[in-house]
Amino acid sequence: MNTITTSDTICAIATANGIGSIAIIRISGDDALEIVKKLSQKKEFTPRHAHLCNIYNENNELIDESIIIYFKAPFSFTAEDVVEIQCHGGFIVAQTILKATLKAGARLAEAGEFSKRAFFNGRIDLSEAEAIAQLIEAKSEDAAKILARQMKGSLKEYIEKIRDEIIHILAFSEVSIDYAEEDLPEDLVLQIKAKLAELTKSLNSTLMASKSREGLMQGFKVAIVGKPNVGKSSLLNALLNYNRAIVSDIAGTTRDTIEEQVKIGTHLIKIVDTAGIREANDEIERIGIQRSLEAINESDIVIALFDASREADNEDEQIIKLIKEHAKDKHTLHVENKIDLDKKFLHVELDFDMRINSKDNVDELVKALENIMDTTNSSDEMMLISQRQISAVEATLQNIDEALYPLQDQELEIFSFHLNEAIKDMASITRPFENDEMLDKMFGSFCLGK
Repeated sequence: MNTITTSDTICAIATANGIGSIAIIRISGDDALEIVKKLSQKKEFTPRHAHLCNIYNENNELIDESIIIYFKAPFSFTAEDVVEIQCHGGFIVAQTILKATLKAGARLAEAGEFSKRAFFNGRIDLSEAEAIAQLIEAKSEDAAKILARQMKGSLKEYIEKIRDEIIHILAFSEVSIDYAEEDLPEDLVLQIKAKLAELTKSLNSTLMASKSREGLMQGFKVAIVGKPNVGKSSLLNALLNYNRAIVSDIAGTTRDTIEEQVKIGTHLIKIVDTAGIREANDEIERIGIQRSLEAINESDIVIALFDASREADNEDEQIIKLIKEHAKDKHTLHVENKIDLDKKFLHVELDFDMRINSKDNVDELVKALENIMDTTNSSDEMMLISQRQISAVEATLQNIDEALYPLQDQELEIFSFHLNEAIKDMASITRPFENDEMLDKMFGSFCLGK
């Protein structure tokens, strides 16, 4: 991909809003160096050296004393001239320097525009750009490690390998069409089928691993469900270590879902305390129960809570039924609560994973949640990190599958069409497909000399 040239220079504050020791203003474009020379009243900057400079506004008034680092094109993140101004953090200083930068000739960058320029200038591909964006919002240490590897091109290498293999198969087909008079292997169709079967197995494995570990990227969602007054809110408060939910002996106190984030092990998770599931007495309660069902469907892990101090009743039966219907493909922990009271709960179908008193100690439950989330990342399979990437692989698999039918009948033109579509689908994850590349592989592999 060739480096693009832009006529405008962009700038933005690269650090989070709020009070901190430093803030960074990033400038990228042809005029970046001239703008910072104007702001600092300094004539020369050595690339990749830190320069301590005063920063002035258009009225020659001192704004701050800052460190300026100049990255000369193409050796920068965007492959353009880039300057970073490291100033004192806070609500005012960085904004004032940004305003002076705009006055000096830059324009405010759009969301993601630095990464967009890096992509168009060939510094990163789409998979690396997505990894950068998601790394900022990583919900676990394991996710951060995966994203860091993808920033360094691990997914790109995997995609390129799959793509090259499809191109190689396409080359076989194209040669068969255009050079039918040449001596070709008699078992060509069997060879192609075998190669496509290997690719399909690899892609399906990646797809399944990615879907099963979606919570690792987006943050695991844990739903606490049970009939009214089993101690769901008390359990939420215990997991959060503070009184977030109202605890009462009155059934139906929680009439809507309550969501909170907490770190368990190396994972930042979202815990949802749901309304007690039962036959509702009014419309508001019915809405709350419906949202509870939605929380179950959207969760990665379900904690089904039962009260040890009360006999099993129809409401418990309803919970068991709903778990079977809505959480059969999810990690589910069946937990007996209030074990400090006289035990009255008996149910032939339930085999509890643990027995706790949510007002006393929930360490066993915390450990169980941590083990589930850690186990989710135990696979060494390559991982897709966005729905866009998953959709691209699904489309690739569909085109490979549709290519097998014309291959069986040796309708190679239709077969080649589907393979070309598969190549484009895979390329959309990283970069556009160039037909010249396929031609180079075709002639290079077979040494046809045509």
